[in-house]
Amino acid sequence: MPSSPPALPTPPVPAPGPSSDPHNAAAGSGTLGRIDAVVHLGFAVLLVASAVRYVMRHSLADNLWVLALAAGVCSLYAVIAVRSQRRRPWALWMFALVALWAVLVIAAPSFAWCSFALFFLCRTAFSGPVAYLAGGATAAATAVGLFRLSGGSDIAMLLGPLAVGVMLTLIYDRIEQDAAEQRRLHAEVSLAQGRLAASERRAGTVEERERVSREIHDTVTQGLASSLLLLEAANRSWPSPAAREDVVNASGMLRRNLADTRSLVHELASPGLDTAPLPDALLQAASQYVPGVRLLVTGEPRPVPADVRHALLRVVQSAAANTKLHAAAASSTVTLGFLPGAVTLDVYDDGAGFDPQSLAPPSDAGGYGLRAMRQRVERLGGVFSVESTPGVGTIVAAQLPTAEEQ
Repeated sequence: MPSSPPALPTPPVPAPGPSSDPHNAAAGSGTLGRIDAVVHLGFAVLLVASAVRYVMRHSLADNLWVLALAAGVCSLYAVIAVRSQRRRPWALWMFALVALWAVLVIAAPSFAWCSFALFFLCRTAFSGPVAYLAGGATAAATAVGLFRLSGGSDIAMLLGPLAVGVMLTLIYDRIEQDAAEQRRLHAEVSLAQGRLAASERRAGTVEERERVSREIHDTVTQGLASSLLLLEAANRSWPSPAAREDVVNASGMLRRNLADTRSLVHELASPGLDTAPLPDALLQAASQYVPGVRLLVTGEPRPVPADVRHALLRVVQSAAANTKLHAAAASSTVTLGFLPGAVTLDVYDDGAGFDPQSLAPPSDAGGYGLRAMRQRVERLGGVFSVESTPGVGTIVAAQLPTAEEQ
C-alpha cells in the first residue's frame, strides 16, 4: 500500500473570528484549495494506474464489469469532491461510495492503492461512531481483497490493512484533538483580547474623566471662586471706588473664565498662553489671581514639550488661585528653572500657610487643587511636593522631565 496517505476533500474552513487576520485566512483557503487539487489529481492517477494494472492482468470478459465498478467509484468521488467544494451536503453520497468501493476492492484488489484517500474522505464526511464504522469498513474491505489476492495463504495481507487502519485512526484522532485544543485556545485568546480591549476602554474613560475634572478645577472652578471673592468684597464696600475696582476685576476674571471654558470645550489651550514664551505665559497665568506676583527664571530658557508646558501652566494657575483664596499673602513669587533634561517650578507665598498633613479630603467645598496638581505632574513622570507651615508661608514645587530625558 502507499507509504504516504493522501487526504481528500477537507471540511469547510471556519470563517475568520474578530481577531483573525483576513489576509491569513485567504492565504490559508488558497493553500487548502491547492492541496485538494493535488489530492484529487493523485486519486485520479492512482485509479487509472490501478485500472491499467488490472486490465493488463485479466481477460476482457473479466474487465468489463470491474471497469464499470471503477467508473462508478470515480463518478461518485467526483460528485463528492464538487459538492464539498460548494459547501453542499455530501455525507449520504459517501455511503454509496464506501459500499461500491468495498465491492470493487474485494473483486479487484489492484484498486487497494486508493484506500488511503477513501479512508480520509470517510473521516472528513462523518464524525463520531459513524466515522469509525466507515473507516473500518474501508480497511476491512481492503484487507479482504488483498487476502483474497494472496489466495488465502498470506495472513499479513489480512492483518496489514487492519493494523494500518487502526494506526491511521489513532493519528487522525490525535490531529482532531490538537485542532480542537487549538480552536479552544484561540477562542480563549480572542475572549481575553476582548476583555483587555474593554478594560482599556474603561481605563481610558476614567483617565479622561480625571483629566476633564482637573481642567475644570484649574480653570472654571478657580476662576469662579476668585470672582466670587471680588464680588463679595465689592458688596461690602459698595459704592466706594475700591468696590468698583473689584467689580471690574471680577468682570475681567469672568470673561477669562468664559474663554477658558470655551477652550476646554473645544480642546484648546488657554487663550493668550499658547504662543508666548513659557516664562511670560506663567507670569500671565499667575497674574490672573495674584496681580503683584514676581517671576524669577534660572538657567537658559528653552522650549519644552506641549504636555509639560500645559501642566506647568495649570499648576501655576491652581497654586496662584489657592494663594488668593486662602493665603492672604503680602507677596508671591514664581520661580522657573531650566535644568539638563528637566524643568522645575516653585510657587512661593508668605501667607497664612497650613499643615499639609491635616488637609481635609476633597468635598463639595473644595480640596481638589493639590490633588489635581499632583496628578498632572506625576502623570508625566515628574515629582510634586508641598512645603508649608502655619503662619510662615507655602511653597508648591514641581519638577518635570523634558524631551532630553524621556
